[in-house]
Amino acid sequence: MIHKILSDKPTKLFLFLASFFVANALIAECIGGKLFSLEATLGIQAHPFSLLGQDGLTYVLTCGVILWPLEFVLTDVVNEYYGPRAVRRISYIAIALISYAFVAFYAAIKLPPAGFWVDSQKSEGVPDMQAAFNSIFGQGMWIIFGSLVAFLVSQLLDVWVFHKIKKVTGEKSVWLRATGSTLVSQFVDSFVVLFIAFKLGRGWSYQQVLAIGLVNYSYKAVMAIVLTPLIYLLEAGIARYLGPEKTREMKLAAMRKEND
Repeated sequence: MIHKILSDKPTKLFLFLASFFVANALIAECIGGKLFSLEATLGIQAHPFSLLGQDGLTYVLTCGVILWPLEFVLTDVVNEYYGPRAVRRISYIAIALISYAFVAFYAAIKLPPAGFWVDSQKSEGVPDMQAAFNSIFGQGMWIIFGSLVAFLVSQLLDVWVFHKIKKVTGEKSVWLRATGSTLVSQFVDSFVVLFIAFKLGRGWSYQQVLAIGLVNYSYKAVMAIVLTPLIYLLEAGIARYLGPEKTREMKLAAMRKEND
C-alpha cells in the first residue's frame, strides 16, 4: 500500500510542496527576529521619508519577508492543482508546527545553561551566550500570536480570492489570479500582524501601524509582481512531471472542490 502511494506522482508532488511550504514558513518565523536595511542590501543611499505623520521611515524589514513571498507562490500552486481544502490543511499543519517550535524554544530557554557555555564565545564578541540565545529565540508572545493569526487569515483569504478570480477567468490568466490573490492577502497580512503585535502588544498608535504597514506592503506588492514568472515556471515543470492529461484532470478536480 505504502509503495503504491509513494509511486503516485500527484501524491509525491503534494508531499514535496507541503513539506517545502511548512519548512519555509517555519524558517521564516525563526529568522524573522532580525531586521535588515533594504537600501543597504541594494547598495543605495537610504532617504528617510514621512508618511501619515510618521517621520524618518526607511525600508527596514524583517528577514522573514525574504521567504514569505515564496509561501504565497506555493499557496497558489497547491490551490491550482489540489484545491482550497489542501491549502487550508497544510496551513493548519504549518501553524501547529510553528507553535510547537516556539514551545520548544521556550523550553530550551528555561533550561539552566552550563556555566562554561555562557562565556564560551567571549573571544568572538558574545559575552553571554544565554542572553544571546534568549534574544534570538525568545520572541514576544504578542509577536508570535500576531504572526500566526496574520498567516492564517492571509492564507484563507488568498484561497478565497484565488478561486473567485479563477471562476471568472477559467484556465486563462494564471498571473491574474496568482498575483491578484497575493496582493489582496498580503495587504491584510501586513496590517493584522502589526495591529496585534504592536498596537495591542506595545501600544503603538494607529498612525504608526498604518504607516509601517504601508511601507511593508509596498515591498510585498513589488515582490508579488516580480515573482509572477516563477508561477509559470513551476506550472511548466509540474506539467512536464505529471503529463498534460493528469495536469488537466487535477486542475479540473481542484476547481470542482471549490464549487462543492
